[in-house]
Amino acid sequence: MSLFDDVFDDSSFAPEQFGPQEGFAGTLLAASACDGHIADEEVGALITTLSRMKMYQNVPPHKFSSMMDRLLGVLKRGGPEKLIAVAIPAVPPELRETVFANACDIVLADGVVEADEKAFIDDLMIKLEMDSQRAKTIVQVMVYKNQG
Repeated sequence: MSLFDDVFDDSSFAPEQFGPQEGFAGTLLAASACDGHIADEEVGALITTLSRMKMYQNVPPHKFSSMMDRLLGVLKRGGPEKLIAVAIPAVPPELRETVFANACDIVLADGVVEADEKAFIDDLMIKLEMDSQRAKTIVQVMVYKNQG
């Protein structure tokens, strides 16, 4: 327990509610940071993934930067757990498997899957309310994709 917990209500640090764009990007940012650091390969994969998606094509660069700054702020203050807690509810149901697949891809981007990354992906599957067999298939495909 932090000394600030008695002084500040936790809601004083709560970000505004996320929309689908922040939810999706926030989930991927949390995936890149879930092992305690963000590798250059993970940042590259994150930016490449988001720039290819239709939902970000009409977002002006300054608004995209502002969104990423906001997500990084939540990440810095509360870690990947807090970012995921705010991001997941904003991910539309039809994009849950998509965000899961991309999170797996980001975790695999640096070529090493650490224990905390495995735990993150397992937890993400649960939080996204995914079928475990479907999630396993997605993980297998992402592993195959990243082998070469």
